[in-house]
Amino acid sequence: MGNSQSSPRQVPASKPDPAVEKLLAQQIQNLRQMDLEQQDSDEYIHVSSSEKGIPPQTYSTDPRLSLSTTTQWEKHLLSDPKNRLALNALLSNDVRSVIANKVLTLPDTQTFNIKIPFEGAPVTNQRSSGRCWLFATTNVLRVPLMKKYNLKDFELSQAYLFFWDKLEKANWFLEQMIDIARHGEEDAELDSRIVQELLGAPVNDGGQWDMAANLVEKYGLVPQKCYPDSYNAMNSSAMGGILTTKLREDGLVLRDLVRKSKSKNSSGSGPSSKKETPDLAGVKAKMMQEVQTILTLMLGPPPKPDEEFTWEYYDANDKYHKMVKTPLEFARDMSSPGVVRALGNADVAELFSLVNDPRNAYGQLLTVERLGNVVGGKGIRYVNVDMETMKGAAIRMLKAGLPVFFGSDVGKFSNSQSGIMDLGLYDYGLAFNINLGMSKSQRLRVRESAMTHAMVLTGVQVDEDEKSGKRKSVRWRVMNSWGETAGEKGYFVMTDAWMDEFVYQVVVDPGFVGKEVKDVLRGGKAKVLPLWDPMGALA
Repeated sequence: MGNSQSSPRQVPASKPDPAVEKLLAQQIQNLRQMDLEQQDSDEYIHVSSSEKGIPPQTYSTDPRLSLSTTTQWEKHLLSDPKNRLALNALLSNDVRSVIANKVLTLPDTQTFNIKIPFEGAPVTNQRSSGRCWLFATTNVLRVPLMKKYNLKDFELSQAYLFFWDKLEKANWFLEQMIDIARHGEEDAELDSRIVQELLGAPVNDGGQWDMAANLVEKYGLVPQKCYPDSYNAMNSSAMGGILTTKLREDGLVLRDLVRKSKSKNSSGSGPSSKKETPDLAGVKAKMMQEVQTILTLMLGPPPKPDEEFTWEYYDANDKYHKMVKTPLEFARDMSSPGVVRALGNADVAELFSLVNDPRNAYGQLLTVERLGNVVGGKGIRYVNVDMETMKGAAIRMLKAGLPVFFGSDVGKFSNSQSGIMDLGLYDYGLAFNINLGMSKSQRLRVRESAMTHAMVLTGVQVDEDEKSGKRKSVRWRVMNSWGETAGEKGYFVMTDAWMDEFVYQVVVDPGFVGKEVKDVLRGGKAKVLPLWDPMGALA
């Protein structure tokens, strides 16, 4: 889940070029006057029009792309009035507005027979940043705090976690560079895949649930009013670019120091020569100080996790309150008896991820090589389950009044203006005479899909299935973090079929899964996926 899909993108309709329109009109007129019958040639093979999927025309056996062949394809395409109509429509409009199937999506309404009684407000807005995972996390965690303090509107500071995540990720990256250079063999080479993957995004805006849990455990939480978004929190690309360039350069320096140290040690050089190698820890500490400088100047000095902050607020009854606590103490309020969850003793660290990855065996623990943010913190863990298990756990949490963090590929068959996620939303086949029919497993294997965005489930419609008689989820209510102008006042509706294909993760309380899943989480040996695996994507 990264920056590419984490924030909404609207494609404005472009104005057609009159010259292009005139040229196309002339080509279509020429087609009407031409005889489409082609002369036989030894170079070409004639294909029966009855052969499915192949137009009734000639094609070359030469592997090189033939201009004459593409000319025939174009003639065949534009000889169909439907395609000429499509051409005129697509020249002047966003393709998604042309092929949107509005009638088919009429049942995608914001009505649900299971809905948590307290969703939290207001709808949040991550602006032009890739912080969706932190917004989804804080949207889940604010609910128990709002109940405890009787609040009508409240946001936790996403920027607070963002600051410490960037600093921790920088430290994580530099430690990976040192470790690979020190202990790696083939992987130690600069052009190795693992090193290149790490260099690709040293401090990505995105993250995973376990990373958020690490931050809350180490740094706590603060109200947004105590550490609001700066310009660079809301518009993070410039800061990300500066940090990325710096860390790539720092990574090269540290790798060179490690290699020189290894070379001198292997050559048997004496103590005097070792003193000529700069202290690795000292060099890295200076690099980290420089990273903190950048973050402090661009995001502002954050509250310290063990220092008290003062929060003044009005509750839902318009009564004034003043609270003085440390961020760590404030985070622990979620674990107060009767506040956090139905279990009474669960906390952020106990929540874990169920994923649906059909490439791998279900009932298996998964992790991702060298993916993390806090050195010494919690590693990435997923329990791989089928969709029935995943949806069942989510429904049970919603019935208990608990919001559910989830990760999906939000850019597929979705519309940020209408807030609809439906496999029938766009009819690509009608427009282009194509069939996009890859399975979920195939999309993962060819890198067509991955977790790109994190949001929160707050409701579900469950109806009785006519064939089986069993109760089945039909559509889901989704709280997004793109502001109130996206969807229906910030909320999306997701069909159950869309969930099957493009939802990869839900974060659940251990009290809402069966013993089999708990056994995998507690005692299973994790299969290690490479860092570049789609399950390593950061939302």
